[in-house]
Amino acid sequence: MSENVGISRRSVLKAIPTAVLVAASDGILSRRYAAAAPAPFPQPAVRTGRPVPGTPGAVLEETLDVRFTDTVVPGYGTVTTRTYNGTIPGPTLRVRAGDTLRLTQVNGLPPNAPHSGGHNRPHNLNSFNLHTHGLHVSPSGDADNVRREFAPRTADEVEAGAPEPRYVTTVDIPADHPAGTHWYHPHLHGATSVQLVGGMAGVLVVEGDVDEVPEIAAAADLVVCVNELRLKDGEVPEFSSGNALAAVPATLTVNGRVNPTLTLRPGEVQRWRLVCATAFTALPLRLTDGERDLTFHQIALDGVTFPATVATDRLRLAMGNRADVLVRGGDPGSYELRADGVSAPLMTVRVTGPAVEPPMELPTTLPAGKPFLDEDDITNPDADREVVFHVDPGVFGGSFPNAFRVLGSNPTPAADPDGDLARDEAYGLFDPGYVNHTLELDSVERWTVRTDETHPAFSHPFHLHTNHVQVTHRNGERLDPPVWQDTVDLAGGRPGDTVTFLVRYEDFTGSTVAHCHQLQHEDLGMMQTVEYVEPRRPGRRTGGQMPT
Repeated sequence: MSENVGISRRSVLKAIPTAVLVAASDGILSRRYAAAAPAPFPQPAVRTGRPVPGTPGAVLEETLDVRFTDTVVPGYGTVTTRTYNGTIPGPTLRVRAGDTLRLTQVNGLPPNAPHSGGHNRPHNLNSFNLHTHGLHVSPSGDADNVRREFAPRTADEVEAGAPEPRYVTTVDIPADHPAGTHWYHPHLHGATSVQLVGGMAGVLVVEGDVDEVPEIAAAADLVVCVNELRLKDGEVPEFSSGNALAAVPATLTVNGRVNPTLTLRPGEVQRWRLVCATAFTALPLRLTDGERDLTFHQIALDGVTFPATVATDRLRLAMGNRADVLVRGGDPGSYELRADGVSAPLMTVRVTGPAVEPPMELPTTLPAGKPFLDEDDITNPDADREVVFHVDPGVFGGSFPNAFRVLGSNPTPAADPDGDLARDEAYGLFDPGYVNHTLELDSVERWTVRTDETHPAFSHPFHLHTNHVQVTHRNGERLDPPVWQDTVDLAGGRPGDTVTFLVRYEDFTGSTVAHCHQLQHEDLGMMQTVEYVEPRRPGRRTGGQMPT
């Protein structure tokens, strides 16, 4: 494994103002300029793979050490949270198609507290696992398997001096995996939201053809990872009620800092890998000085390259989304990356310095990220699936009264099928022993996903593990072209948002999940089990069932 603290040398050189390079090459960097030079834009540490003889790809081996750490967040102060390797975010992992990702995770957290409140309540907050969000890889074994639990030592083991447990995740990246920007985070049901709002997340990049487009290769390649911290007195509060986390104001950081500054020269193009590593908050983004906006030239969403660059001055990222954009410096001035509904800027962009003449170019063509599906590809046109996100208030006693349900096709059965389903304590709630969707490899199906929330700000992003989905319609209107996503935003309203997508189940069998990516909702039951299986006899469609 090779290690680069910060971005690559190529990107570093591109990110340094020309005047600094000229002065440095002459050996006379003036004190006056050095004092005025902006601090470099922060980047997470980078880990890359190394070639292994006898194997077609490289192997990226890395240890992710998880424990409570005191971490300095510039612009906020010192926080005490669970982290990867003591940093927020964790290291950026860079691989290529055909590589192997081998991560050893050390659980240095204290023993779990006893729990007796059921699996759809916060529990085992010091256990975790690993989800490689966006990768098309196996959901089974020791790969992207969110059924695993990486438990800490028990109290007896701590007293006996037992070593801290180590867990290995091995992910083989397919040789034809598309290039794109993804991320990793823990995904243990009941503990996910607490760990994510403490900063346990990192960026995962698959390098490839889109990076070699000349206009993109010429641009500085910068990670812009937005973490959402929910902190009270520098710590994540105890998740003791439904409002314990949601009521705490969010501290949004970019690459571990509050409102860092990025410098962009007029005419310079930079490539930003925007990662919405949030648990509660969607980010409708704009880059503005209050009067003028800089344009996002979007080249990818959720790790899939667009057919062509899309210019926009508004970019909405739901929790879990990623967007690759090219940004070209315009008129000199100070701009802010802002999210609607968030009072403070995420970061400041200063367009300054000598103009790049002629201005750097934007690409006119892009490599195909993923071929589109068509309705004619649907293997069983009469077997559409439906997912409805629904909340029934006041179902349970105690501190978590609301029932966060997934209804539609194959909901989890009710405890009392003849009773009041709105008050039922099992209906539509996650049951790890029940398979809601059995999905046959090589089949193409159509899903409709909607929310019946009436409040426009209430968001239920839909995330299906393992396979991207192709969104064809939003609120009944056909998208032209359609859009590949792995996380699809759904806002409430009268009516709430509805999306229709096509999906082909490819390559990998195993048990995994589909869920709301407002992660508190997932922890409280808004999740379903999906089982990818080998093809069965023609015409047979399977739905919800108990596992056999």
